[in-house]
Amino acid sequence: MAQFIEAIYTNGVLKPIEELVLREAQRVRLIVEPLDDDAVSGDRSAAVQRLQAGIERMNFFLREGLPSRDELHDRP
Repeated sequence: MAQFIEAIYTNGVLKPIEELVLREAQRVRLIVEPLDDDAVSGDRSAAVQRLQAGIERMNFFLREGLPSRDELHDRP
């Protein structure tokens, strides 16, 4: 059963905010996603801006018109 909870990282230890439903010494898989790290959100924002700028610089050219729906479905 997957559990999605928040934790606080203190002195090298992740401390869950609420009780976990686990048996003692049970192995688990963690995916860590910072919730309040301004640096991460700044990096994400900068990455989105770079992506949008790159898309705006792209030029797409077609030699012919777009295929019709029937032409798309008739392809071998």
